[in-house]
Amino acid sequence: MALLEPGSLLRDTYEVERFIGEGAFAEVYRVKHRFLGRQALKIFKQSEMSIEDTHDMLGEAILLSRIGHPNIVRVFDANVLETQRSQHGYFTMEHVPGGSLRKFWQSHGEALVPVATSLDLIKQVCRGLTVAHSEKPPIIHRDIKPDNILVGYEADGLRARVSDFGLAKSVNPLTLLATTAGTVSFKPPEAFLDKKGDSCASDVWAIGATLYMLLTDHLPASPAADMTLNARKPIVLPSRTNPDADSGLDRIVTKALNKNPALRYRDARELLEALEQWRPVYETSQIRRKILSSEPSKLAIDGVDARDSGRGRQLIKSAEELARSGRLTEAADTMEEAFNKSPEIRDKYSERVRLWRRGMSM
Repeated sequence: MALLEPGSLLRDTYEVERFIGEGAFAEVYRVKHRFLGRQALKIFKQSEMSIEDTHDMLGEAILLSRIGHPNIVRVFDANVLETQRSQHGYFTMEHVPGGSLRKFWQSHGEALVPVATSLDLIKQVCRGLTVAHSEKPPIIHRDIKPDNILVGYEADGLRARVSDFGLAKSVNPLTLLATTAGTVSFKPPEAFLDKKGDSCASDVWAIGATLYMLLTDHLPASPAADMTLNARKPIVLPSRTNPDADSGLDRIVTKALNKNPALRYRDARELLEALEQWRPVYETSQIRRKILSSEPSKLAIDGVDARDSGRGRQLIKSAEELARSGRLTEAADTMEEAFNKSPEIRDKYSERVRLWRRGMSM
């Protein structure tokens, strides 16, 4: 049973518009602030939370939000509220209508995400994490995965934002691993061996695993695999699956996913520097065909097909009606929701969304 009902008013400030999704420890809703417009509200499932509990869970997120980096989700408010059942902590943050990187990846259907797009998004993730890793002491995310990276269109193109800083340390790690079938593949090997295994290099592993998924439509290791340092098998190089990857990109991904954290990039800044120095090279020896399973890879990983062309067409119609009435921000938000329903919609309408974000109607 959901904690909040659509249409309800919270603290005389937030109108709950609709349920967005949930994870191991929280539910997420789209809400409308009475003065500031749409935001996302995340309410913790743990009951009887106090102000102090909420502050402890959100301390790092609030700190990073004050820095105001464009690739870190801004937190606006944090407090506790009474539901029909009990008291729960919550916080509000930027609403990104396009949703998570997982949804963005799924929306490409059987096609791979273009390499240039994948690298652009991952470099943005690295820029946000560089700020966190540069703090004294470093702020470690601990749960980087596609669900915790939000992707939306701005006037100048796609923007990635890292969310849920600091929350992973406040919940049972075994619960985190159970949130989705593939989540275990975004945890570094040392996480299964050392309770104090969190480090900047651990975050680098998770970024590398996310990049690997974008490049190949596969995970770097099976969720059922033995996760010890000695047992993890070598990864299949991205260039063996993606014709637009090369040996240089292989080396970057392999180093980010090294079983030994001491041999990885030390932090997000080092990985970012490597990605920015990479230039594509065509290699005649490169195998330019898929050698992995012919099973639809996204479904094999996720088990969920979020595509729905009929719903996508409905959202397009709604977006165009909003644009004609001059409500361009709402039109862009609605169209971004449509993108996740069909690969063709994103290809056809992404430029229109960028224009709407600039305040320009067609």
